[in-house]
Amino acid sequence: MKKYLFLKSILIILLLSIALRSMAPEIKAFFIFTSEPIKPYDRLIKAVVHVESRGDTLAYNLIEEAAGAFQIRPIRLRDYNQRTNKNYKLKDRYNFRISKEIFLYYAMLVGFSDYEKIAKDWNGSGKETLQYWEKVKLQL
Repeated sequence: MKKYLFLKSILIILLLSIALRSMAPEIKAFFIFTSEPIKPYDRLIKAVVHVESRGDTLAYNLIEEAAGAFQIRPIRLRDYNQRTNKNYKLKDRYNFRISKEIFLYYAMLVGFSDYEKIAKDWNGSGKETLQYWEKVKLQL
């Protein structure tokens, strides 16, 4: 649908440009188009956040010490800080923007085309990852 509207907009602008040039050939005009950024992980982010915390940025799992909308464990935060030379604190896991940054870092290591592997890697390991993927897949 968006592609259709975009193409229709371009066609209308081109037609207007031709009409303008024929009426007033001395007028020079140009158009600058901006495109929306491609966000290949948006659907997956929404699904993972729903499964992990139902979107609750203040969620906390006492057993795993996982926090925030993405349920980031302390060990994941330490690993991220070491790999990226960042210095995020445990409290930063409650910040959606920072948690999303951490999630996207690990997602990009896998690549945007393999949602299943990204979700399973995010969840951890073992047979629970199969159940986790099924829950995420239902939200996609």
